[in-house]
Amino acid sequence: MTANIKRTRVRIEPGGPVLVEGPVEIVMPDGETVTSDRFLVALCACRRSKTYPFCDTSHRRRSRQAVQRPDE
Repeated sequence: MTANIKRTRVRIEPGGPVLVEGPVEIVMPDGETVTSDRFLVALCACRRSKTYPFCDTSHRRRSRQAVQRPDE
């Protein structure tokens, strides 16, 4: 007989965040614990987020600088 194990679903979005079914507790590299009670949590995979470790959709913005045209 196998035990019923509730698994947490994690989805990796190409070019985007890691989606985790919440609530979650995240242990940061410095040992700090960050929590979210949301039913779906988007974790930043690009490290551009101002709300790291949570995604703020910074991965959508391009990092290229505008091309400057010479004065005519």
